[in-house]
Amino acid sequence: MERLCAEALRQKDLAHRRADFWAKVDIALGFPAALLAGVSGAAGLASVDARIPAALVALTAAGCAAGAGFLRGDNRRVANKRARQAWASVEAEARMKLAKEQLEPEDLGEVLERRQIALAAYEGDD
Repeated sequence: MERLCAEALRQKDLAHRRADFWAKVDIALGFPAALLAGVSGAAGLASVDARIPAALVALTAAGCAAGAGFLRGDNRRVANKRARQAWASVEAEARMKLAKEQLEPEDLGEVLERRQIALAAYEGDD
């Protein structure tokens, strides 16, 4: 039970760090894509001489947008937040069971069931 509690604590912290990472990736790719798209559109309409640089900026914006779409950082962030909550539930349940004077076999089964739910949280299962 103590090992399950420690595992849940580690996994909860890891899911928290991953959620933060994917939020940063989503912003790092999404914001420049939107900004570059606007700049390239304005530059392309400004003058004939600016069309080639505008096309290069538009290609860069498209690359950032494609990268953001491919990585699906927003979905990964949500999945890790869901996993963080599920692992917190595992940790809380394990601590409650450890506070009891005597552990029953059903206690371990309940915590292991919550652990399975936490593992499935990464896949988007409820």
